[in-house]
Amino acid sequence: MTLLTRDGVSLLLHSPAAGLPCVLHWGAALTEVGAEAVSSALDRQTAPGTLDAAWWPTLLPTEGDGWSGRPGLQVHRDGRLLNPRWDAQIEGDAHTATITAHDATAGLSLVCTIEIGASGVVRVDNTVRNTGSASLGVDWVEASLPVPRSATHLTTLDGRWAREKRPVTTAVPAGSTTRQSRRGRPGHDAPMFYLLTDGEPRWHEGRVWAAHVAWSADVTYRYDRVSEALPLLGGGELLRPGEIVLAPGEEYAAPSVFLVHSDAGLDGVADRVHRWLRARPGHPSTPRPFTLNTWEAVYFDQRPGHLVELAERAAELGVERFVLDDGWFLGRRDDTTSLGDWTVDPTVWPDGLRPLADRVHGLGMQFGLWFEPEMVSRDSELARAHPDWFLHDPRHLDHRTELSWRTQFVLDIALPEAYEHVRSQISAVVDEVGVDFIKWDHNRDLVEPLHDGRPGTHAQTLATYAMIDELKRRHPGLEIESCSSGGARTDLGIMAHCDRVWASDSNDPVERQDIQRWTGLLLPPELVGAHVGPTESHSSGRTTSLGMRMATSLLGSAGLEWNVLECTDAEIEAIRGFAALYKELRPLLHSARVTHPPLVDPAWRATGFIAPDASAAVVVLAAVAGLDDARAERLRIPGLDTARNYRVRVRTEIESKCGWNLPPWVSAGEVTLPGSFLVEVGLQLPTLWPMQAMLLHLTEA
Repeated sequence: MTLLTRDGVSLLLHSPAAGLPCVLHWGAALTEVGAEAVSSALDRQTAPGTLDAAWWPTLLPTEGDGWSGRPGLQVHRDGRLLNPRWDAQIEGDAHTATITAHDATAGLSLVCTIEIGASGVVRVDNTVRNTGSASLGVDWVEASLPVPRSATHLTTLDGRWAREKRPVTTAVPAGSTTRQSRRGRPGHDAPMFYLLTDGEPRWHEGRVWAAHVAWSADVTYRYDRVSEALPLLGGGELLRPGEIVLAPGEEYAAPSVFLVHSDAGLDGVADRVHRWLRARPGHPSTPRPFTLNTWEAVYFDQRPGHLVELAERAAELGVERFVLDDGWFLGRRDDTTSLGDWTVDPTVWPDGLRPLADRVHGLGMQFGLWFEPEMVSRDSELARAHPDWFLHDPRHLDHRTELSWRTQFVLDIALPEAYEHVRSQISAVVDEVGVDFIKWDHNRDLVEPLHDGRPGTHAQTLATYAMIDELKRRHPGLEIESCSSGGARTDLGIMAHCDRVWASDSNDPVERQDIQRWTGLLLPPELVGAHVGPTESHSSGRTTSLGMRMATSLLGSAGLEWNVLECTDAEIEAIRGFAALYKELRPLLHSARVTHPPLVDPAWRATGFIAPDASAAVVVLAAVAGLDDARAERLRIPGLDTARNYRVRVRTEIESKCGWNLPPWVSAGEVTLPGSFLVEVGLQLPTLWPMQAMLLHLTEA
């Protein structure tokens, strides 16, 4: 037996006489137990109608093991499926196990590493190597771990553009089921997680088992519930036939799969992942800048003088990063042309971008710039010079207009010459202009992507990772945001290379409340851009109060997406106060344990940020619709220290409008109460009007 234990999570491996190890337990922490006791407690009897030998799913079960679910590994050679008979060894320490396995007859080797991270997150990495004398086709390699049969519900995410991350919960299905993404990016409807729960999922309590595939393209999530074995939960990269063919000596490293267990509900899952991310060496260590992005301020109407004025107003308001969005490069007057021509347009910017960047830097702000490096427009200098660089089937490109998407196509940056063309153009602009931040967009799915005659999504994704890494190496201090027409590329694969994501192209705070909530199941707030947009949302047409928009922006890395030159004096004063509030609170917001206090009324959205030592907290309250009851409910705040007293203040920087039944503590603006009262009894809430928000700030009294 091999027992891995860390931060309240254990994983118990059993190594049989032959074959890969089996996982007997993954979940709540165990103390050291003997092999005989474990076998007695967990082994099952052979049931009628099944194999003669009692059997557990291995780390990569196949049909050759007698596994009737979806194989964890499927490879083929010379038209025949291979079901390896592994000779395996295991080594490691208290937190990590490395399994090395070989099958000389099949001509395969495998290295599987299982690590329990500092926060209890389990990471599984598999690498398959072709040790035979002929080529080997890889269909899939999918990591999985067992979960109890007590898990009754399965939750994944769905969505669309400007409404990403909608939860979908069903009863767990029988048999082997998968959920797949086939967009060449995760997509606005990406599952993001497979979440299994005892009963309906709850934020603040209950057992949860979660799987996340750290890959920024096509994925498979899987759940196997067969009658004679423990259910399995996991996933891996979705590969198309012929996409991975290994020559002798070559290997395929499958994307990491992260598996998370918590007995503290969805908030417990998020807390483990957030702590794992924050412990990474490359996690952003500087305060997340208050940002103004120019897209909803000017769109394609880029006039140098106007943008200088906008930058000057932004600096007056407390903006720390000014980002020039789409429209600055050669011929780009709308979204139908010019992708791939990453040189400054002299007709719009006759003196180049350097004067604007210098003014931005002189005002004490960072300067950011928009690129879409993986794309190309048919109407571009690049396409006219290199039509063979498109990542599409050349037989169809000239005849099927439906391959275009927002009139744009995909550039095959896995081609070394295409990669170098884009990389060198971006590097030249970064050096010439003095760019501190890149908004890296990806506005379309991949359709029929072919690279070197094979499906090209895998190679394209690796090339994207490589280019981001190279740009950051060549330009120390450069930060890069992953945007994919909003939140269509939100995963731990891209976060190994980027510094934040743009959660959605919607700045409608009603939509954003839930988008931020479910994006936050994976990413902590400092990694998720969240901006205050105009009064009327460009994506929904909804009109909302400034207080609601500002409070919602605090759920992430805050900023503005608004032409602040058109704001009223009252709006200017409110934005200036909001920028100062964000800077005051971000040390707490961006280190906190994020919680979702339990409220019954479906109109409420409550998000709590609890300091690591529980000495302070912030709670963002919002009403996305009219409340059901005339008397609002009470707010209990889990995670506070029940032995402390807290001063609870209503932060007036966020203006809120309430109806009747205004509690005295709200009228007074503050109240001091024991933590035990706030955790167990709770504060009487006011009847917030629809699409209004309020901000509570708790400090130790």
